[in-house]
Amino acid sequence: MICRVRPYEPGDAEPLGQAARESVAEMFPWLPWCHPDYSMAEAREWASSRARLAAERRELAFAIVGASDGRFLGGCGINQVNQVHRFGNLGYWVRTSATGRGVAVEAVRQMAELAFRDTDLMRLEIVCAVENRRSQRVAEKAGALREGVLRNRLQLHGKAVDAVMYSLVRP
Repeated sequence: MICRVRPYEPGDAEPLGQAARESVAEMFPWLPWCHPDYSMAEAREWASSRARLAAERRELAFAIVGASDGRFLGGCGINQVNQVHRFGNLGYWVRTSATGRGVAVEAVRQMAELAFRDTDLMRLEIVCAVENRRSQRVAEKAGALREGVLRNRLQLHGKAVDAVMYSLVRP
């Protein structure tokens, strides 16, 4: 195992901020929250607010950390949970210095296992811009099924863009 996922902790703010600032060039096109002026206040708010949202069953957010050294590698989670139809959106990001090593794929697999073990969700959806080839490769390597292209599904930097939908379903 190269990484593990665990709930965010307030102490994750500093390494989260560092990882985000390191990764702006690669992530900003796809994840506008990771902008050039990302602040420690934003990182602190994120790290400290996830437990409340999990308690409200609105999302599950996890830090991705190195399995052997605990180094902060990125984040993953399930949000936009639909309690009626029992599905949620699975998202992920990995800091630039940790990409290309299978971290995101392993984190997606761990999140899916956790979701299908600890929740009643039946389906996890991965939605990424059609231009975001790296995220699509992660979804495919993690075993997600490509279902199709959704027109104007995402808003990125004030512009509607098409997205690819992948899914993982409860075994």
